[in-house]
Amino acid sequence: MVERTRRLDIACHGLLILGGLLVCLPIYFAFVVGSHTTSDVLSVPPPWLPGGRFLENAQMAWQKGNLGRLLLNSLIVAAGIAVGKIAVSLLSAFAISYFRFRYRMTAFWLIFVSLMLPVEVRILPTYEAVTNVALPLQWAIDWLDVGSWIGWLTGRRMEVALEWNMMNSYGGLILPLIASATATFLFRQFFLTVPEELCEAARIDGASPMHFFRHVLLPLSLSNMVALSIILFLYGWNQYLWPLLFTTEKDMATAVIGLKNLIPQSDAEPAWNVAMNAALLVMLPPALVVVALQRWLVKGLVDSGK
Repeated sequence: MVERTRRLDIACHGLLILGGLLVCLPIYFAFVVGSHTTSDVLSVPPPWLPGGRFLENAQMAWQKGNLGRLLLNSLIVAAGIAVGKIAVSLLSAFAISYFRFRYRMTAFWLIFVSLMLPVEVRILPTYEAVTNVALPLQWAIDWLDVGSWIGWLTGRRMEVALEWNMMNSYGGLILPLIASATATFLFRQFFLTVPEELCEAARIDGASPMHFFRHVLLPLSLSNMVALSIILFLYGWNQYLWPLLFTTEKDMATAVIGLKNLIPQSDAEPAWNVAMNAALLVMLPPALVVVALQRWLVKGLVDSGK
């Protein structure tokens, strides 16, 4: 039994309010800086109350940083990563949990061990693989010496060279990041809590594995899927290293990369008001996603009845 007293309630609410203020202080500072002119921001002491130039600075940040295009790129990349991770993780967890095949647990532990290999560790082989997706097929063609076979059939030897470069494309930004060991592990743990009687009943009714997956497991996993989708959307939105290395065209960059380009350099005008205003604009879409789906997030992560 949890004891509730007035003093304890006041202390807990005071700590929550203090923590909320500390979290919101940087956001408020960015809003204040983003609503003043450059000279006001550089004054000593700096202003602590909002100014009247917020909309003008927002328009300047939008045009100078090409944020319209970059926000669209970030939205497509983040949504693609979230959907791809959920789809791949659901299917892999379903296969590991319900199919009995040799080395099933070995496959699961190999997936789980990949948690120790973040993007930063495998960035070079991933970059090489995406810049030429057809490289494994090229190795097979060279090993089979397909050019000699073509020469034997046509009387003229031909060199077969395949190249498929996915740089500066949405596919190249999304596909290398859609594998998720964490989501696979979480879905597998949830599938293990599903009563075995449901699977047996579906088998008796003549349902195929995919029918059982689609009509039984997916509805039961809805809250988990939405909660993980929010987290994975934020993960895709905040990606920095992979888009920085993989995009060479300005129109294919993401909003985080565009925000980095707006940060004043040593030899440029210290337009911190524009940079802070752009930071608020870049932060707004993921914040709206979390606020709109916070009930699903809490239900999927802490609901004991899931």
